[in-house]
Amino acid sequence: MPHFILEHSANLPIETEALVSQVQQFACACGLFEPNSVKTRAVAFEHFQLGNDKKGFIHLQIHLMEGRTLEQKQTLINEALKLLIAKVGENFALSAHCYDLLSDIYRKN
Repeated sequence: MPHFILEHSANLPIETEALVSQVQQFACACGLFEPNSVKTRAVAFEHFQLGNDKKGFIHLQIHLMEGRTLEQKQTLINEALKLLIAKVGENFALSAHCYDLLSDIYRKN
């Protein structure tokens, strides 16, 4: 735990494997999680339309166990967006959101 899920257009200017690796490193180094618990993956979308002049998009979902403060989540999202901008530039629509997983209903093996 947590899960970092990159939803993105298939036309990224960086290899998806490299982006996943860099997000994984970021997540492990942020100080909020045990590094061996972080999971990062990506899903590419071949077909998409954007309502702006951006070339493509990345939306980063961060699913984490409840209990982090609002400030911790805001810092995490802001730093994640800085990373994404550094990797793909301003020509891509970038967004990120934290989702709390409720311990009463989240299960894993």
